[in-house]
Amino acid sequence: MTIAIDFDGTIVEHRYPKIGNEIPFATDTLKMLIKDRHRLILWTVREGKLLEEAVEWCRERGVEFYAINRDYPEEDTAHHGFSRKVKADIFIDDRNLGGLPDWGDIYRMIQEKLTYEELYRDSSPAPRSRKGGLWGWLKK
Repeated sequence: MTIAIDFDGTIVEHRYPKIGNEIPFATDTLKMLIKDRHRLILWTVREGKLLEEAVEWCRERGVEFYAINRDYPEEDTAHHGFSRKVKADIFIDDRNLGGLPDWGDIYRMIQEKLTYEELYRDSSPAPRSRKGGLWGWLKK
C-alpha cells in the first residue's frame, strides 16, 4: 500500500519553520509500516533546506521514505503528465476531518483495514440494556 504522510503536525508538533518535538510513537509506527512493506511518501509543503532538514530528521530516527513530494523516486517535474497531486492509497495528515488519530490507532487502522468509524465503534463500550435496572445489569 502507498501511504502519503505529512510532516509538520503529523510526525512532529507544529513549529514550522523549525522542527517540533516528535508526536508520540510517530517514527516507531512509520518504521513498523516500512517493515510491513508499505511504501511511504513524505508529502509536505517544506521545500529546499527546510525539506532537507525534515528528511534528515526522519533518517536519523530510522525512517527512510520511498519518495519525497512525488509519486516515485525517479519522477521528474518535467516528465509528461506530472501532477502535484500524489497518488496514494492512504493520506495521514493532521488536517484530516476529525483530526489526527494517535499513531497506535493509525497503525491498527492500516493493518486491520478499518475506517475511523469502525475503529471508534470497536473501541466503544457495548451499550447496556436498561431492562432490569441496575440489578439486571450487574447480573450479566
